[in-house]
Amino acid sequence: MNLNDLLTASLTAPVYDVAVKTPLQAMPILSSRLGCEVLIKREDLQPVHSFKLRGAYCKLAKLTEAQKSAGVVAASAGNHAQGVALAASKINVQATIVMPRTTPGIKVSAVKKYGAEVILHGDNFESARQKALEISEQTQQIFIPPYDDFEVMAGQGTVALEILSQVAELDAIYIPVGGGGLAAGMAAVIKSVKPEIQLIAVEAEDSACYLKAHEAGKPVDLEQVGLFADGIAVKRIGDLTFDVLEQGIDDIVTVKTDEICAAIQDIFNDVRAIAEPAGAVAVAGLKKGQAKFKHKNVAVLLSGANINFHSLRHVSERSELGECAEAVIAATIDEHAGSFRNFCQILGDRAITEFNYRLADPAKANIFVGLKMTNSNQDRSDILSELKANNIPALDLSEDELAKVHLRYMVGGIPPAKFREQVVGFDFPEVPGALMKFLNTLGDRWNITLFHYRNHGAAYGRVLAGFDVPESQQPDFEQYLEDLGYRFKIQTDNPAYHLFLKP
Repeated sequence: MNLNDLLTASLTAPVYDVAVKTPLQAMPILSSRLGCEVLIKREDLQPVHSFKLRGAYCKLAKLTEAQKSAGVVAASAGNHAQGVALAASKINVQATIVMPRTTPGIKVSAVKKYGAEVILHGDNFESARQKALEISEQTQQIFIPPYDDFEVMAGQGTVALEILSQVAELDAIYIPVGGGGLAAGMAAVIKSVKPEIQLIAVEAEDSACYLKAHEAGKPVDLEQVGLFADGIAVKRIGDLTFDVLEQGIDDIVTVKTDEICAAIQDIFNDVRAIAEPAGAVAVAGLKKGQAKFKHKNVAVLLSGANINFHSLRHVSERSELGECAEAVIAATIDEHAGSFRNFCQILGDRAITEFNYRLADPAKANIFVGLKMTNSNQDRSDILSELKANNIPALDLSEDELAKVHLRYMVGGIPPAKFREQVVGFDFPEVPGALMKFLNTLGDRWNITLFHYRNHGAAYGRVLAGFDVPESQQPDFEQYLEDLGYRFKIQTDNPAYHLFLKP
């Protein structure tokens, strides 16, 4: 695709019939920490609290009168749905939006308030998309794609036009990437007008469909897609967007969940905005690659703020780890009076943020400890070295998902009898009947030995379960996991499980 064609389309995109020109604000606190001038583009201030309105309206505005009369249909779990619904209401077009059954009620209500018909179907975006395409074929309603479309990309490109008009000197822009529509539209504008500006694509580490496509030389499917940054949780980069990104993107950065949580906190501290996870990945990407742009001017996109309020407790818990401001450590100390005091003396004046333990062995105690850091990975390394020097075995769990999501709330659960336990982490869709499906598929074949669940206000619940599975039945058990149809990961070999839960 020719970048100049996209630039021309962006220059004439009629997005301001419904969208607003959003501010480019300074982030003085983060700028001081990173040693560069950071400016944040506030797309959370759009009427639907995300940039998606631009592309949706640009697409709808270019439809013929006959197409408008037929109506439009789209699939989305949130931001694109609201963008299409508002755009359709603006030009009096009937809209049907297919949303996964797992979509939080706050997002469903936001779409309905613009007059769109909402159909809840399936447990994920792909199921909803297939249903939307089926409706389009049956009713002749026009399908409005979320990213892989020329007009949609052109509409998103207006973000870059605004940035160029808002700052004279700019060295780099960090852009979140899901399907690639925003990054492609912005890349076409920037590389056509100021090609010297570096464009960095940022993806969630567990949903890096563009990075995988870039490495393969073509769009390819991810085997699994992460759930936390749901706004950019895309299985496959668009064909059109991939072509543009390969011409305009200078680098790709991936970020972890904890780093995204820390970025949400940074945004709040500087501009008092609460970003959704996908909306904060650009800031997380900048922090990861800050050394490249010391004393430079850098822009980051706050692409959306449609976050479920109850997700904030998870963000708060994980932000300290993302900043390397907390370490989570498992240590084994002698089981006698005074050993905990001795352990604390070794830690010196470091603050203990968490301490979990339960008596299980007359000689040794496995303890789960959270420690306040001085914002440095070196401090974490120093602690482990000091414990080793004092003959205290220790394991750093700061990057261990099982430990951070489940185990810290379950320490002390070693059963008194030994048996062959298989431990599995699941993602349960937050829909009625999900637990019964799990239990009915299981039947009475294996005894459940452990079950831990925490809801983080997301579309999926994180579950850790244990089963008593004789070795001869292992193939049948693994077939059960496949038949269940939920995302899963066998955690039986996880070192944290062996310390605190293994019978």
